[in-house]
Amino acid sequence: MSAFNAETNAEIVRNYIDLTKPRLLPLVLFSGLPVMGMTAGGWASGWSMTWILVGIGLAAASANTLNALLEIDKDALMERTKSRPLPAGRIAPRNALVFGLVLAVLSTALLYGVGGGVAAALGLASIFFYVFVYTVWVKPRSSWNVVVGGVAGAVSPLIADAALNGTVGPAGLSLFALVFFWQPPHVWAIALYRKGDYQAAGIPMLPSVVGDEPARWWMLACTVFLLPVTLVPVFYGLLGNLYLGLSLAANAWFIWHAIQVVRRADIESARAMFRVSLGYLFTLFGAMLLDLAVNVV
Repeated sequence: MSAFNAETNAEIVRNYIDLTKPRLLPLVLFSGLPVMGMTAGGWASGWSMTWILVGIGLAAASANTLNALLEIDKDALMERTKSRPLPAGRIAPRNALVFGLVLAVLSTALLYGVGGGVAAALGLASIFFYVFVYTVWVKPRSSWNVVVGGVAGAVSPLIADAALNGTVGPAGLSLFALVFFWQPPHVWAIALYRKGDYQAAGIPMLPSVVGDEPARWWMLACTVFLLPVTLVPVFYGLLGNLYLGLSLAANAWFIWHAIQVVRRADIESARAMFRVSLGYLFTLFGAMLLDLAVNVV
């Protein structure tokens, strides 16, 4: 009986973890980490960085949970989301609401305690923006929903910068811009090869509204525009030649795949673009951390 209870409790924990969309959280945390090495005095203390990242992670988990709560009906219609805890009935909506609100309170209190009022306000604002502006208002109404949602998805560097410096400077803003402009081609790639899913749920993604070919060209335009955006930290002297070289190579890789999406115009190229977009972003942030580590040494 005790073994059965332990298994049941473990399943409940897994369901609540799944509710926060844990596969998205490493990206959120990783995008905030390099900012902490761009401060005037070098890297922040390990203690400060850990708790700031925990606060950012809790804010993202809260936003994802409340987003999932509001989209139960849509998720139930989509092949890739219908097995999530809420549409599958493994978690009651009321419990999800309480869980999401508790995470919001914890993240705000933690960010305020370790980073001050600006960091806490940014964390709370990101939750409200993602839930009410993006999920409730823009996502079901506009094919440019990804662009608006990108604000909340890119806020991690802003929070990290504010938590360490009391305000947002070039480091936070430049990394915010990078993630913000990266998100459209990343999500539009999904929208191309999962077009039927979004149409079934009534979500007006760009390929469904303007057509596949214009959406592919928009993806290419965004990847090209990302090139100068990724170089802004170098312009401000926050990163050096190591990052510059690696970022140029990563951009060439990303742009080449975007060209393949336009040229081949098939599902497989869109699927590959989605995978490459993840590798591209992690490569950029990894290059930042490597550059910062070399400069410290």
